[in-house]
Amino acid sequence: MASTSDIRKGLCIKYNNDIFKIVDFLHVKPGKGPAFVRTKLKSVTNGRVIENTFSAGHKIDDIRVETSKFQYLYGEGDDFNFMNVNDFNQIIVNKNSIDSPGLLKEGEIVNISINTEDGSPLSVDMPASVILEITHTEPGVKGNTATNATKPATLETGAKINVPLFINEGDKIKVDTEKASYIERIKE
Repeated sequence: MASTSDIRKGLCIKYNNDIFKIVDFLHVKPGKGPAFVRTKLKSVTNGRVIENTFSAGHKIDDIRVETSKFQYLYGEGDDFNFMNVNDFNQIIVNKNSIDSPGLLKEGEIVNISINTEDGSPLSVDMPASVILEITHTEPGVKGNTATNATKPATLETGAKINVPLFINEGDKIKVDTEKASYIERIKE
C-alpha cells in the first residue's frame, strides 16, 4: 500500500476494480482546509481517461511493475507486436495502452511496463521525441511568412501533424511524442 505522497507520473494503481496509470497530478495545499492531490488517470484496459481527487494521506493500492526495453516490430489492426531486446520474447500490446500509436515506427525502441503479478503489459512509454520523414505536404507559398504559420503534413507512419511552411516532402523532422507536435527539422 502506498499513500498520496508516493503519487508520481507513470505510477500504476488499482482503482474502482480497474488498473489505471497516473498521467498527470498536482499536489494542492489550500490556505483553508486539508491538502489534496488532483490526478488524471488513464485506464490501461480501455484507454479511458478520468480525473480524480485524493485527500492527503489517502491510501492507494499501487501495482508492482517491471519495465523493460522492447522493439516495435509491426502492427495488426489494433494490436501492436513488440520484441524484448534482451531475451527476444515477443508480446502483443493493444492500441489503447500506447500513448501515441500514430508516431510508432517499425524498429523504434520503447519502454513497456509489465504487471509482475500476471505478466500482462500495462503501458508503453514512447521516447520523448522521434525522428520521422514527411511523406506528403503542400508546398509553402513564397512570401507567406507570417509568424507561426503552419500547414498539415503526413508522416511516414501515417500520422498527421502541423508543421511550419518551410518544411517540404522528404524532410526529416523531430516530433514531440507527448503532444504530437513539430519540434525541429533534422539536417542531414
